[in-house]
Amino acid sequence: MTFLQQFRLWLTDILPEWAAYVVPGILGVIVILAFVLVMVIVFIWYERRLLGRFQIRLGPNRLGPEGIFQPIATAVKILLKEDIVPGKGDKLLHWLAPVIVFVPVLMIFAVVPFSKGAILADLNVGVVYVVAVSSISAVGIYTAGWASNNKYALIAALRTVAQMVSYELPVVLSILGVVLMVGSLSMTQIVTYQSVPLFILQPLGFCIFFLGALAEMNRSPFDLLEADSEIVAGYHIEYSGMKFAMFYLGEYGHALAYSSIITTLFLGGWKGPLLPPIIWFLIKVFAVFSIIVWIRSTLPRLRVDQLMAFTWKALLPMALINLFIVAAEILWLPEVQSWITVVVNFVLASVLILLWSKLFTLGGGRVEV
Repeated sequence: MTFLQQFRLWLTDILPEWAAYVVPGILGVIVILAFVLVMVIVFIWYERRLLGRFQIRLGPNRLGPEGIFQPIATAVKILLKEDIVPGKGDKLLHWLAPVIVFVPVLMIFAVVPFSKGAILADLNVGVVYVVAVSSISAVGIYTAGWASNNKYALIAALRTVAQMVSYELPVVLSILGVVLMVGSLSMTQIVTYQSVPLFILQPLGFCIFFLGALAEMNRSPFDLLEADSEIVAGYHIEYSGMKFAMFYLGEYGHALAYSSIITTLFLGGWKGPLLPPIIWFLIKVFAVFSIIVWIRSTLPRLRVDQLMAFTWKALLPMALINLFIVAAEILWLPEVQSWITVVVNFVLASVLILLWSKLFTLGGGRVEV
């Protein structure tokens, strides 16, 4: 039984039945909203400080100790900017698009278990819910490009949607490998199953999910929406003020959400020795986000043809092969010791990655017209 259900049972003794259901729901939404907003501010500060270390510079260090108030100053600056709507744009859709992008981030955390019992809704189809909700943002991105009445914004939106839809396939297939091994779609059950973290048992599935998640978040080296020399600043070029802030929050909110999902599916969630479960969960989330920032500071941006070739020629075939490998191990090797499975899967993952890097190329040099 979750903490929220226990709170609801306690409220039934002092409140009417309808209130005992409504109050915990409202409280849960407020807690998730506060958690996401605070963590987004921390992520912004953390990324700037970490990028400073990687690039041998200081990073923000003036506002507050170690620059901790810099994200707040950035938020105030954005909110004070004038809200401009294109004269021939669709005003209603222009307002609605950032909401469609940001709200799904909050909805994802409804099924993320922060510790045993600390979950808003322990759905038995939690994985399906996460996949469905995370895909809604593509609608908001296309809406932003269309409502802006700007050709550059529309082209950027179409390119970003194509990227998100293409990378959704290997991401879902890598999740199916986890579901096959655990035998449940519940996020809580997936964490409970992991006496050994699944990134050790399924290294290829973990790599595919991680790279696909980078593309879903529009993070480097897949951040083509920020290819300024080609499409200005992407689908949100016509946005300012609070609406732009919603897109900004949505970007870091998705980074937080995917870091939490990776922690839940592959890193054992809240499990760990000595420290409280929530602390272990946050440590793993920050570890995942640190790798995301590390990649941003290291790798150059891919071209659009390279980006699409990478998912269709590399990630998708390997995700299918990984799914068949997991299914074969469950069907024919159910009693094998876990360490043998770990060795076999690491060898297979290494061989597949090496072969694919030799057999398929993403293209180099200039693009021929």
